[in-house]
Amino acid sequence: MQTLYRFQTADHIVAGRNSLQRVGEHLHLIGADVHKALILTQPSIQSLGFVDTLVGQLADKGVQADVSTSILPEPTIGNIEQVFAAMEGAAYDLVIGFGGGSVLDSAKILSVLSTNDSSVRDLLGTDLVKKPGLPTILIPTTSGTGAEVTPNAIVTLPEEELKIGIVSRYMLPKLVFLDPMLTLGLPKPITAATGMDAFTHSLESFISNKANPISDMFALESIRLISSSIVEAYRNGASVEAREKMLLGSMYGGMALTAAGTAAVHALAYPLGGKFKIAHGVANSMLLPHVMEFNMDAIADRLQQAAEPMGINTQGLTSSQAASKVVERIVEWTRLLEIPQDLRSFGVKLEDVPEMAVSASKVTRLLNNNPKELSLQDMEAIYRKLLS
Repeated sequence: MQTLYRFQTADHIVAGRNSLQRVGEHLHLIGADVHKALILTQPSIQSLGFVDTLVGQLADKGVQADVSTSILPEPTIGNIEQVFAAMEGAAYDLVIGFGGGSVLDSAKILSVLSTNDSSVRDLLGTDLVKKPGLPTILIPTTSGTGAEVTPNAIVTLPEEELKIGIVSRYMLPKLVFLDPMLTLGLPKPITAATGMDAFTHSLESFISNKANPISDMFALESIRLISSSIVEAYRNGASVEAREKMLLGSMYGGMALTAAGTAAVHALAYPLGGKFKIAHGVANSMLLPHVMEFNMDAIADRLQQAAEPMGINTQGLTSSQAASKVVERIVEWTRLLEIPQDLRSFGVKLEDVPEMAVSASKVTRLLNNNPKELSLQDMEAIYRKLLS
C-alpha cells in the first residue's frame, strides 16, 4: 500500500432522485458566467425528453444551449475531432455531458481541446494537458464508468486497434448530477455490462499496487453497494432503490480508481474493445475472474477483505478459501447477468491472441498497478481461457 497518496475529484456533486430538475439552481456553483452551452448526449436520451428539461432550465437562467448527438458509442480520435471542428466559432463557455461513459469522456476532452492548442493525440497519456478546459457539467445515465468523477477519458485509436487514456486533473468537472431516475430505462445488457464495469473498477482499485486508505474506503463501499443491487437492477430495472445503489456504487468506483488506478483487467480489455468492438464492461466482466485467479497468490488477503461487503460468509475459511469464493461469486454474476464468456462469439480466433497480448502489454499505465507482473505468455494464457 502506498505511503504517499493524493485524491481529487469533481468540485460539486448533487445526488438524489429527480436531481436533474435542479440543474438550473446550481449553475452558480460553476463559478463563472455562462451564456452558451454545448450539450453532448445520445439520441435515446434526447428522445425521452430529458434533454428538453435541461435546455429549459438553462434558458430560464439566460443560457442558450446547442445539442449534439454526434459522439459514437466508442468514440475515436477522428470522431471527437470532428465534433470539435463543428464547435468552431460557437463561443461556448460550458460543456455538458449527458449520457453514458463515452459521452462523459468526450465532454471532458472537448472541454480541454477548447482551451489548449493541442490535438487529441497530443494529449494521450498522463498530465499532458497544459491548462484548464471549459467548465463542465456531467450527468451520467448509466451506472458503470464513474467517468463523472474521474480525471480520465478513453478514446479509440482505430489504426492501432487499441483504446488509450487521457489523464489530467484539468478534466475534472465543476458540477455532477446523479439522478437514478435517468437510469430506470436502461436495457438489461447495458445494466449488466456497465454494472460489472463499475464493480471491476472497485475491485481492481482495491488490489492495485497504488491502493491506499482513501481508495480503499471508496472501493469497499462501492463493492458493498454494487454487490447488493446489481442482480436486482438487472432483473427489476424499475427498482429505484437498486438503481440508486448502482449509481452511487459506480461513482464510488470512479473515485476509487482515481485514487488508486485499475490494473491488468483493464489493460487486457483495451485490445478487445479496440480490435473487436467488444463493449468495455463486457470485456472487463469476461477477464475479471481469470485475472483475479492469476493474481490469487498475491492478493488472497485483499480478496478476503472484499468478501464481506460482497455478502459472502467467510466464517471458518482461510484467506485463500475466502478469495476463491469471491472469484466464484463473480463467475456466478456473469451467468446471472447473461454476459458472454466466449470470445469466439465476437469473432476472436486463437491466432489473434499473440497480437492482442502485445497490444495489452503497451498499456503500462495500468499494468504497473497490477500486484503481479504479466509476461506476454501470461496474457496469452488468460485470453485463451476465454477461447476454450
